[in-house]
Formats: sequence, C-alpha cells, structure tokens
Amino acid sequence: MQHGLDSYAGLESPIHRWDPRCKFIGLMALIFAFSAVDVLGLLPLMLLVTGSLYKLSRLPGSYLRQRLHYPGYFLLGAVVLLPLTTGETILLDLGWLQVRWEGILAAIPIVVRFVCIVTLTLVLFGTSPLATTLRTMRSLGVPSLLTDMMLLFYRYLYDLLDRLRQVQTAMRLRGFNSKRLSWRTLRLLAALTGTLLVTSYEQSEQVYQAMRLRGYGQKTVQRAESPMLQQDAIALGAILLLAAGFVVAQVWLSLIVT
Repeated sequence: MQHGLDSYAGLESPIHRWDPRCKFIGLMALIFAFSAVDVLGLLPLMLLVTGSLYKLSRLPGSYLRQRLHYPGYFLLGAVVLLPLTTGETILLDLGWLQVRWEGILAAIPIVVRFVCIVTLTLVLFGTSPLATTLRTMRSLGVPSLLTDMMLLFYRYLYDLLDRLRQVQTAMRLRGFNSKRLSWRTLRLLAALTGTLLVTSYEQSEQVYQAMRLRGYGQKTVQRAESPMLQQDAIALGAILLLAAGFVVAQVWLSLIVT
C-alpha cells in the first residue's frame, strides 16, 4: 500500500536499502539530537547533515517542497512575531513596525530545526513502505495498538479526503460558492462537516467489526526478524555517534557562552 507519504519507497538508494530497524533508530536519534540544538554555530552543520542524507536518499526535491508547504504555515506565526516582539536592539523602525535583532536570532534556530526535523522525518517514512516502518516500530517495542491506529488513520484519511473532494465538487456543480460569506454558506459548511464526521464514525465502526470477525485482537505468532547486516550496523553506529556529537557540542558551547 503506497500513498503520498511513501510514494517513492520503491526507489534504489543506500537509505532505501538500509535495514528498517537501523534506519528508524538512527534517524530518530538524529531527530532528537537536532531538537536540542539552539547554538547558531551548529545550525549550518545540521543543514549540511540533513541535506546530505536527503540527497543520499534520492528523493526528489518536489517531494520535500510539497510536504514542507503546509506545516510551514504553523511555523510562520512564530517566525513573523518573534522579530517584532522579542528583544531591545531595533534594526528597522517604521513607527508602528519595529524589527528586533534578538527576535531574528531566536527565530533562526526554530526555522532550521523545523526544516531539518521535517526533512529527516520524510527520509524516514518516505524510503520504506509505511507498513514496513510500522512493523519495524512494533518489533522495537512500540505497542501494536498504536501502530495499528497509525496505519488505519493514514489509510482512511485519504478516503475521507477523496469523499470531501467529491462532495465539494457536487456542491459547486449545484451553484455553491464557499467564498461568498453568508449565514447560508456557514450552515452548508457546518452540515458538510457534520456529515463527514458521522460518515467517518460509521465507517470506523464497520472497519472495526470487520477486523474483529477476521480475528483482530487474538494473539499471533511474531515473525522472526532477519539478522542485521554488518554494513547496516556500521551505518547505525556512525549516525548515533553523529547524534551524540551534536548533543555534546550543544552542551559544551552552551557552557562556554554562559
């Protein structure tokens, strides 16, 4: 099963061939290490490492741009507000608009961490089929209930979006204009939202009953995992050392600055 997130899982690259267990542990360790970095001197290294891993994965640039687009809206508010509200050193004074240097310095690490973490997450989930990644998470100790919920959510989210597009098309063909703000428009949008919620709930009940009839919840025999190759273990060790190096450098540089 492939959808938008793992649409390039069939490519050939060193990251695609990397053992899913090593890939998950290594990239997650790097993500957590990057989330702790806020020293400006380490940010270019973060971008360099992230860009190298993305290039090594051979994922197209359009794949990254399309998936950075919508999460970027959530970041835009903080990035815009920080230079306007944080700090005392004013770089640009337009009367009602004042851009502060400290706010810019505070916004830069947030943007870089966001780009690096989202990019590594896309490398993690985009270079293996989602079912394989979730099965790997389960083998590493993540509860099966969580992985099953993630798989079902991801699977039926696209069905819900397809249904939403069909309903929106039908409404437009009947003359509905969502850009015309009125009480009638709000009532129709509210009715559309309610219909989708009720339909989704009914579908979830049907899926759950079908899964129960097929034995979901019964204890199953776990499939034996294949042995880890030496090159995969070496790559994992290198990534873990790199993540540890970022954490140590962050602590050391923070102590020097203070």
